[in-house]
Amino acid sequence: MAHYALVGTADGRRPRLGRAVGTSQAAAVGGVVLLLPDGEPVSGRRPSVRAHAAALPLGRALVRAGRADGLVAHVVRYRGRGWNGPDADLAADASWAVSEAVRRYGDVPVCLAGLGMGARAALRAGGHDAVAAVLALAPWLPEEDVAAEPEPVRQLVGRRVLLVHGTNDARTDPELSFRFADRAKKANRDTCRFEVHTDGHALRQYAGEVRALAADFVLGALFARPVSRPLTDAMAAPPPLGLRMPLAAGFGGAPRR
Repeated sequence: MAHYALVGTADGRRPRLGRAVGTSQAAAVGGVVLLLPDGEPVSGRRPSVRAHAAALPLGRALVRAGRADGLVAHVVRYRGRGWNGPDADLAADASWAVSEAVRRYGDVPVCLAGLGMGARAALRAGGHDAVAAVLALAPWLPEEDVAAEPEPVRQLVGRRVLLVHGTNDARTDPELSFRFADRAKKANRDTCRFEVHTDGHALRQYAGEVRALAADFVLGALFARPVSRPLTDAMAAPPPLGLRMPLAAGFGGAPRR
């Protein structure tokens, strides 16, 4: 289990869950999705309002799909927007958020779902005992420092893990997420990765397909719902096939372009 010493910032800022996304709080909560917004490599600035807003559409889509199972979603409000090197502030805030969800809702399964640096935070904090699944969209997984330890993967053992990356992402390198997924698959067979052909970092071009895949994955992982054949095949396939699975246009009934 990952542990982080969490303190407030110099001006007293602390992480928060805020109100539930897309619905009033469910009477009987069956599972929780914690959405982790993107961030910046180094920064002491306050959390980005724009990054928070960018996480809301996915949260609303997941809540609509999982309402019958009592799914609740929150966008985590970080203390700040910076990863900040070995401090890994966003991962610490993500780990705090899981503990807070357990305190608030009890013993229910949790999915960490992040974009960019939020995806790295989700993967890093995935070792929390309450986490059943990790969804990493366009994850930021730098390898600039060859002397540093590689991004850890052992914390993901026993979780279901899905990475999704646009092949034209100019902000976070999709090849680095493939390398991470390849290492993660060796430690945890319940790992797969989808590629979104020609899409960029924000995955806007195929947003409907990405949300449909995310809902398929989250509801399957948290509530044991049947999942689509492409997701089943990707989980079962050996590398590299299950780590370079193409996300088809129109997946999940998304309008074809």
